[in-house]
Amino acid sequence: MPPSTPLAVDPIAEARRQWVDHGWTDAANGMAAVTSIMRAQQLMLARVESALKQYALSFARYELLTLLSFTHDGALPMTSASARLQVHPTSVTNTVDRLEKDGLVRRAAHPTDGRATLVILEAAGRELVATASASLNSDVFTNPGMPEDDLTGLVRILARFRRQSGDFIDPPIPPDPL
Repeated sequence: MPPSTPLAVDPIAEARRQWVDHGWTDAANGMAAVTSIMRAQQLMLARVESALKQYALSFARYELLTLLSFTHDGALPMTSASARLQVHPTSVTNTVDRLEKDGLVRRAAHPTDGRATLVILEAAGRELVATASASLNSDVFTNPGMPEDDLTGLVRILARFRRQSGDFIDPPIPPDPL
């Protein structure tokens, strides 16, 4: 959450200065980068949660509803939802429990895999995620607080970091047709 009034000094810049003063110069920029990203995440999440509050949705619940709304038939195996959202299966189970209780999704047996459970988007969930997405788009995503060129560069830098950290791999380039 942003402070009620801006601080007179950037605490991360001050921490970086202290790192250098304590002889940790080789780690100072890394500490400042990691801490800056973590603080930026807090600020962005606060904006997202503020936009979603009127819909009684957390970002985790919104993400799952959105993921389901992007599928062809509004359904996914719970294990696929876990993989695509990059969260532990228990987190998906807990999220589905709450969404199911609110009548936004339902569970069903997978038609061809007896071990799998599908999570299925209900009409109320589809309507809610469409409305919440419109709010997020207008209140947060259209103007996240930095110029478009900075956004493009930031996404590129973070994607490279995520790729190098093993978060994903680039798909192979298909061969040219014969």
